[in-house]
Amino acid sequence: MALPSTFSAAKFEALFLKSPSSSSSQFPSRTLPTAFLAHNRRTFVRRGVVRCDAQPSDASVAPNNATSLSPLEQLKTSAADRYTKERSSIVVIGLSVHTAPVEMREKLAIPEAEWPRAIAELCSLNHIEEAAVLSTCNRMEIYVLALSQHRGVKEVMEWMSKTSSVPVSELSQHRFLLYNNDATQHLFEVSAGLDSLVLGEGQILAQVKQVVKVGQGVNGFGRNISGLFKHAITVGKRVRTETNIASGAVSVSSAAVELAFMKLPEASLDNARMLVIGAGKMGKLVIKHLVAKGCKKMVVVNRTEERVAAIREELKDIEIIYKPLSEMLTCAGEADVVFTSTASETPLFLKGHVKDLPPASQDVGGRRFFIDISVPRNVGSCVSDLECARVYNVDDLKEVVAANKEDRLRKAMEAQTIIAEESKQFEAWRDSLETVPTIKKLRAYAERIRLAELERCLAKMGDDIPKKTRRAVDDLSRGIVNKLLHGPMQHLRCDGNDTRTLSETLENMHALNRMFNLETEISVLEQKIRAKVEQNQK
Repeated sequence: MALPSTFSAAKFEALFLKSPSSSSSQFPSRTLPTAFLAHNRRTFVRRGVVRCDAQPSDASVAPNNATSLSPLEQLKTSAADRYTKERSSIVVIGLSVHTAPVEMREKLAIPEAEWPRAIAELCSLNHIEEAAVLSTCNRMEIYVLALSQHRGVKEVMEWMSKTSSVPVSELSQHRFLLYNNDATQHLFEVSAGLDSLVLGEGQILAQVKQVVKVGQGVNGFGRNISGLFKHAITVGKRVRTETNIASGAVSVSSAAVELAFMKLPEASLDNARMLVIGAGKMGKLVIKHLVAKGCKKMVVVNRTEERVAAIREELKDIEIIYKPLSEMLTCAGEADVVFTSTASETPLFLKGHVKDLPPASQDVGGRRFFIDISVPRNVGSCVSDLECARVYNVDDLKEVVAANKEDRLRKAMEAQTIIAEESKQFEAWRDSLETVPTIKKLRAYAERIRLAELERCLAKMGDDIPKKTRRAVDDLSRGIVNKLLHGPMQHLRCDGNDTRTLSETLENMHALNRMFNLETEISVLEQKIRAKVEQNQK
């Protein structure tokens, strides 16, 4: 299959043969079944962090007359040939509450409304085929399907640096990096609540569902990544159904309320004046947990009154006073504890705002408490410099969630058994996708033969053949081809759940590739190259 004339050698080199800088790390490829490839790899795992070392592959040197070769011929004789030997890798690059402080995470936070744009930008990178963004108060993770691991990681890191204005060197100090099986297991743990600051919390599962909801119809949220997130939802549900990990578990919102009650003087617990800024999901949970703690009255500041009215309707016995954002500072001056949970990308409270507020009541020691569970933060760090204020953010919740940790860790071990089982099923499903190009190629091969023979037959029959006869001969040829292909196609299809069947299917795939000289891997690569070039030319 010839590449389009617009595909110049120079463009090809810019797209696929660009050498990584000498300082770039070499990252390992995903370990496939023996029938595919084998790589030496040493992996060192910490909680939330994986460092991978691999033997660098030997790059073949392009011959001096490379410029006279076609782009595809250059591909076959260059270091880029390894793209034809290994399939694309699932990679997660991220920062979480375990690896990066809130000051760093907020710089990289991506609002939900911007996820489609981020996916499009990531997929425009040379070595990224699919992408997804999971951005919450505790994490900012980018999942990609990369043609090349180390080149893909380099491109994503540069993109993250560009969008956040944080140097790559600084990001590298806080990021975690996981590939294939490790990336799969990580997302499953995230969805199950095992990687959360609050072990077993349920809100993260809703956030994973939201990634799928937002990604539907977005070009770049492709089969592999969408399949990964959909499977993660299944895992999250199963873990919560089959284990007790969620029983007694607290959310970030409830931990924030608990933290406030830990810090307040005991004598003030019944009469401290509460202000909640933001009536979204997090804000609503804060209100409910305040009610559970015995609060009967609170002020809620929000952009519109509709959400507050809905919460008031749900909690009929509680006095919930709505105030617009324009009265936020006035309300803060009348409160002892201020909870903030808005999607604002700039701080709502800075030092200049807070220092001029009336002092908090003496019941709470004259110091106003700001409990900020937003990322980016709603309360500037400079407010902590004031004697009249105490500021806490999501990273301070660790003090609360330390309680009952041992019990929850026992429950987490039960969940890990489920995750290990589901990880194998997902990887088997990914392996089963390997046969799809062969199926398409075999059908195309048979269709070319059928059409050529049909044309030859009709030519012999003359020009005055009745349409009915033409249609009958065409149907006959299709029927013969379909019946001949039925057996091979059946042996190329499996759902990935049975390891033995999958192994046999992959063996059949390689056998058919050899017998019919399908060159499936090269053809798939050609399609990927074409798609990338066409995308970058738009």
